[in-house]
Amino acid sequence: MGDPRRQRRKYVTPRYPWRKDVLDTELKLLGEYGLRNKRELWRHHTMLSKYRKNARTVLAKPPEERAKLEKELLTKFHRFGIVSEAATIDDILDLSIEDLLERRLQTIVFRNGLAKSLQQARQLITHGHIFVNGRKVTAPSYLVLRGEEASITYAPTSPLANPEHTIRKAIVTPPTKAEPTSEKMEEEVAV
Repeated sequence: MGDPRRQRRKYVTPRYPWRKDVLDTELKLLGEYGLRNKRELWRHHTMLSKYRKNARTVLAKPPEERAKLEKELLTKFHRFGIVSEAATIDDILDLSIEDLLERRLQTIVFRNGLAKSLQQARQLITHGHIFVNGRKVTAPSYLVLRGEEASITYAPTSPLANPEHTIRKAIVTPPTKAEPTSEKMEEEVAV
């Protein structure tokens, strides 16, 4: 375990940090997923490489051991919502960093319409306004399980729990197919 006063890095830096293509893809991912800095991105890259290493290790096992370990690994990734139920070990090896970043709490809060932007989603999470499965989670990098995704709400003690709050009114949720948009309604009224 180690000494808690001596925290170790949980990431590995890129092998060639000054290559233009590496810098461009990192910058694009930072903006697309609202990450604070490149260390967060590197931490997820390291996590993904460990997952791939585990999958390659399972592939190298004898067939008797392999079946059991493969089932456990696939169940774990299905619980996280990263792969489908009918996935194979090759699907784990084909994972990209975007698959992992899509399961972050910050991204899911934004995609569910609880925040206006990814930065606001991050702020709401760190300030304790978001509950997952009945408990407060203050880490934007929390990987949301498939079963927990539907239980993400505002904290009951938060002022944002009130639908009349100004921030809640400012959040524009995309219209569903059943509800016509306000522009279409205005056109129908004018005709």
